[in-house]
Amino acid sequence: MTTLPPGSRYPLPRFPANFLWGVSTSAHQIEGAAAEDGRGPSSWDAFAAEPGRVKDGSNASVATDHYHRYPEDVALLKELGVDAYRFSVSWSRVLPDGAGAVNKAGLDFYDRLVDALCEAGVRPVPTLFHWDTPLALEQAGGWLERDTAYRFAEYVDVVAARLGDRVGRWITLNEPAELTLLGHALGAHAPGKRLLFDALPVAHHQLLAHGLAVEVLRGRGSGSIGIANSHGPTYAASDSKEDRGAADFYDLLLNRLFADPLLLGTYPDGIAEMLPGPVEEDLRLISQPLDWYGINYYQPTKVGAHDPSLPADFAGIEIPPEMPFSVHRLEGHQRTAFDWPVVPAALYELLVGFKEEYGDRLPPVVITENGCSYEGIDDQDRIRYLDGHLRALNDAMDSGVDVRGYFVWSLMDNWEWAEGYAQRFGLVHVDFDTLARTPKASFRWLRDELRAQR
Repeated sequence: MTTLPPGSRYPLPRFPANFLWGVSTSAHQIEGAAAEDGRGPSSWDAFAAEPGRVKDGSNASVATDHYHRYPEDVALLKELGVDAYRFSVSWSRVLPDGAGAVNKAGLDFYDRLVDALCEAGVRPVPTLFHWDTPLALEQAGGWLERDTAYRFAEYVDVVAARLGDRVGRWITLNEPAELTLLGHALGAHAPGKRLLFDALPVAHHQLLAHGLAVEVLRGRGSGSIGIANSHGPTYAASDSKEDRGAADFYDLLLNRLFADPLLLGTYPDGIAEMLPGPVEEDLRLISQPLDWYGINYYQPTKVGAHDPSLPADFAGIEIPPEMPFSVHRLEGHQRTAFDWPVVPAALYELLVGFKEEYGDRLPPVVITENGCSYEGIDDQDRIRYLDGHLRALNDAMDSGVDVRGYFVWSLMDNWEWAEGYAQRFGLVHVDFDTLARTPKASFRWLRDELRAQR
C-alpha cells in the first residue's frame, strides 16, 4: 500500500457520490508537434524564442509529445480512475491565423482525443483558451484589441460544432488574471509586455470574450459552462493603514477584478472608467449566469506597502517600483520546489470568503486546478499537499460551500511556461529526454483514494 502522510486518516473524508474528480493539463505545455499538421505559431512560441525569456532556454516544441502519445496518456487517466480530464484546445492548431481558414487536421486531433476519452470512460472537459494566443492575432494587437474577443467567439463556434456532441462541460478561459498581470503588466509571460496599469484593457477584453463564448456555447446547446479563475487570500503584512491598503489593492487585482464582473455584473470602484468600449453593455454579456465557477488555487500572498528594502520580485517576477505594494515571504509553512508556501487552510478561507462575499450570486464551485511542484518519483510531499488540501476542501463543503469537483494540476510533468522544464507538477513523471512516463507515488495514492471513495 502507498505510504500515507504522517497523521493522515485513510481514506479521505467521504465526498458526495456525484463529486467530479479530475486532472488538468494545457495544450501548449504538453502537446508538442508545434510545427506539424498545419498548426500556426502562438504568442508563447514567439516569447520562448526570445533570449532570456525562459529560464532554462527551452521551448515547448516537443514538450511531452502528447500530440503523438495521447493514447498512452488516456490509458494513464483510465488507470488513475478519474471521472474527467481537463485539457485545453490550441487555438492556433484549429485556426492557424486565429481567424479565417480552419485547419482540419488540428480539429481531427481533438476529435480523436475526445473519442479516446469517451471510450475510456473519462469525461472530456475542454478549456478553450489557456494563454496561447495565435501569433497572427498577437501581432495585430492581441488582447489589447477588442476585435480579439470576437475572433475568439468565432473560434469557439468552430470547436463546439465539432466536439459538442460529446462534450458536456466547457471552460471558456483559464486564468485571465495571469495573462493580464504577468503577460501584459509585468512582462514575465507571453507576450512579454510591461504596460503596468495600461494592461487593464486585456482583462476586459478577455472577460468580454468569455461572455461572447457563453452565448455561442448556449446557442450550440451546452448546459454546463464555467471559467477557471485563479484566486487566493491576501494577507496584510501588518495592521498599518498603508499595509492594509496595499493588500486590498493586490486583492482587487488578483481576485475582485475578475470575479466581480462575472458574479456581480460590476467592476470594483474606479476600474470601469479606466476600460475601453461600452463597458456597461459589455458587463451584461460578461455576467451571464454560469453553471459553475472554476477556481484555481495554489497559495495565499502576504502584501504590504511598497518597501524598497525588500527584494523587488516575487516568485522570480520583478515588481516595478511603480506598483504600490511589495510581496512579503509568508513564514512558518512548508514550501514547494517552486518556493510557494503550502497553506491548505487558505483554501478553506478562500472558499468560505467567496460564499460570504457573493452569496447566492456564486454558482456551484469546481476547483479546476490545485497542485504543487516537487522533485522525485516517491513524492510523499505531494501526497501530503493533496491530502491536506482535500481535507480543507471537505471542511469548506461542511461549512456550506457548494463545491462540485476537484482537478489536480497536473496529470504529468510538463513545460512550465517561463520556468521551462525546471518545475515538476505531475502525478506522472516524464523523462524529458526519452519522454517515458512513470506514475509517481502520488498517482498511486490518488488512484487508491478514488477507489475508496467509490
